[in-house]
Amino acid sequence: MNRKKLKIALSIVVFILLISIGTAAGYAIYLTDKVKQTATESHQELDRGEKSEKRQSEVNPEYDDISVLFVGIDDSKKRSSGGNRNALSDALVLATFNDNNKSIKMVSIPRDSYTYIPEIGYKDKITHAHAFGGIDATVQTVERMFDIPVDYYVRLNFNSFIEVVNSIGGITYDVPFDITEQNSVDKDGAIQLEEGYQELNGEEALALARTRKYDSDLARGQRQMELIQEIARQTMTTSSLNNFGDILNSINDNLKTNLTFEEMISFKDYFLDKQGLTFDKMQLNGEGGKVDGVWYYQVNEESLVTAKDQLQSHLNLPSQKDKNSNTFAEENEDEDNSM
Repeated sequence: MNRKKLKIALSIVVFILLISIGTAAGYAIYLTDKVKQTATESHQELDRGEKSEKRQSEVNPEYDDISVLFVGIDDSKKRSSGGNRNALSDALVLATFNDNNKSIKMVSIPRDSYTYIPEIGYKDKITHAHAFGGIDATVQTVERMFDIPVDYYVRLNFNSFIEVVNSIGGITYDVPFDITEQNSVDKDGAIQLEEGYQELNGEEALALARTRKYDSDLARGQRQMELIQEIARQTMTTSSLNNFGDILNSINDNLKTNLTFEEMISFKDYFLDKQGLTFDKMQLNGEGGKVDGVWYYQVNEESLVTAKDQLQSHLNLPSQKDKNSNTFAEENEDEDNSM
């Protein structure tokens, strides 16, 4: 069963979960300490160090515009790549955070996107970057693909998804159609949902997020983003906070990030906005096709350029047009000086 972008819901939810507990006024000190312990034990720096090569200086999410790459993996025996290789990345979402207006932009990256992977020196499916070189290779690939720095990453195994949703008491969602789907252990027909607004438990939310036979890939991506937003909204409610003690234990072995606990907490203003948590959601248009007999997702170049420009602008970085213009100006200035 291809889960594709599904696992990103879990990593984003856990990210929000850690922030919400850590900033909840009056909540039990022992749980806040437990969150801090989980964040500390999950901390893992990139080989490059704290700063991206695309940054002139280190950034701080408390007052800088920054980016976070969410990576969902499934390293179960059934779906792992096997041998000594790392697991494939089944889900990739790149998010940028603008400090000035506390806005968030997110773009889903199809796992089969055909792109250059610096770790191996040739083009392949972007999901293979993690198998070839772990999180470092994945970050390098995404940075090259979008021409922006990836300041932070959050990598999470799929194992905890159902527990996270159940720990917040489930979510309410307007199911767009009747579905019959497998459950988390791939039992056919175990999950049946009727069209309409209803409460979903972890298994049901999982089935709705991963089903791929009722609409298009783009519609599914949009549905998954909506589910992420609803899970995030429910996570921020006071009633949900009381159920997080147990879930932190299951998260502990499944989460890795280069964010420190203090950096996580500095995101609080994005998630405590009076209008509620909202994302500006983008997708990469394209189509499937074969290269040398292998099926890849060929990203539409215009769609990629648009996403690049929006993310660069959101981070207050020069766009490709600006870079080309500056290069042209510099070349003309050098030419004038030589005359």
